[in-house]
Amino acid sequence: MTLTRSNAAFELAKTVIPGGVDSPVRAFGSVGGVPPFIKEAKGAYLKDIDGNEYIDFVQSWGPLILGHANETIEKAVIEAVKRGLSFGAPTEVETKLAQAVCSLLPSVDKIRFVNSGTEAVMSAIRLARGFTKRDDIIKFEGCYHGHSDALLVKAGSGATTFGNPSSPGVPEGTTKHTLLAKYNDLKSVEACFNASKGVACVIVEPIAGNMGFVPAKEEFLKGLRQLCDEYGAILIFDEVMSGFRASLKGAQGVYDVCPDMVTLGKVIGGGMPVGAFGGKAKIMAMLSPEGPVYQAGTLSGNPVAMSAGLASLEVVSSKAQTLYPRLESLAKRLTEGLKAEANEANIPLQVGYQGSMFGFFFNDNPVYNFEDALRSDTKRFALFHQEMLKRGVYFACSQFEVGFICSAMDEKIIDEVIVKAAEVMKKL
Repeated sequence: MTLTRSNAAFELAKTVIPGGVDSPVRAFGSVGGVPPFIKEAKGAYLKDIDGNEYIDFVQSWGPLILGHANETIEKAVIEAVKRGLSFGAPTEVETKLAQAVCSLLPSVDKIRFVNSGTEAVMSAIRLARGFTKRDDIIKFEGCYHGHSDALLVKAGSGATTFGNPSSPGVPEGTTKHTLLAKYNDLKSVEACFNASKGVACVIVEPIAGNMGFVPAKEEFLKGLRQLCDEYGAILIFDEVMSGFRASLKGAQGVYDVCPDMVTLGKVIGGGMPVGAFGGKAKIMAMLSPEGPVYQAGTLSGNPVAMSAGLASLEVVSSKAQTLYPRLESLAKRLTEGLKAEANEANIPLQVGYQGSMFGFFFNDNPVYNFEDALRSDTKRFALFHQEMLKRGVYFACSQFEVGFICSAMDEKIIDEVIVKAAEVMKKL
């Protein structure tokens, strides 16, 4: 496999784009090598500008449940484009997609569309603060909720330490109301509540995808629900990754826990730029123009993204009874296959899956939180990633990212990947 043209494209990009990419992980900094520049994609496969083809387990970081260039979504987008790209005015398709989402998610009475997961989370937290009239928020180490200032924090000396900025450009004062707790650890959450003068909300990825695949324990989520009820705080599920991926109802279809609010991302846009936040009617009533909490966006609910999302959700919903079991069976087949080949090569590997989400860690022990994840062998992962890429398998370019199965995949593709993984495990 050669990446001559991608290498040249990357060098050229670096002259006009910081780091040559528009989102840092794409630069392959944690795995090494040159990022393939993608020319086109179809179904389960990517093709780069050098003509190399890859089985794609990134699927645009989650939204492409139906795979790349799905004909139904393409048709909906083309028809919408012919009518106009954006109007900055209400359209019926917004309401149709809102009705579809509200009908599927138990926690959502009303929803507002935005343009990204970051925007959705930022707006949901503002709304939670406005509703409770409190300032503090609790988040968890290893859970990523977009790049808004208040959420770009790292752990201090203990669970109750108010967060310090983890990026230059974020003022200390911006994160002084952000408390950090340990994922799957209720005691650390209780400590945060006790240290605060008033917690507006707890935000959590119920199935974490940004420290690698780390699902929450059910008792942990139930404990969060109880603590939020006890202290009068809003419980927000960040389902930018797990929404319609873990199940048709996201994590809410997996766990017997109902949050007050939920944030969603590109998965409800069929791959188009979109996000959303929704929740109980009494909370959403605080949002302008009904209430005093302000949020706006010129391209929010634009007809192209809404049409793509509605087309995707209609297909997924209509096939849900067979689609989700099939996707999960493929995720199981892949992760168990990787585990078996790692065992054969005497390499410690932790694996997991839920619905069409999956992940694996080169780690001696199970991973329940960010601290556990950080003990993984990232050098071994980098080598694994490089060797699998050479063999035409495109995994997420970080040990701390989740993978995705799409409906265009089948047992033959999964078995092909496992055979290639066996070669690499022996080499490692």
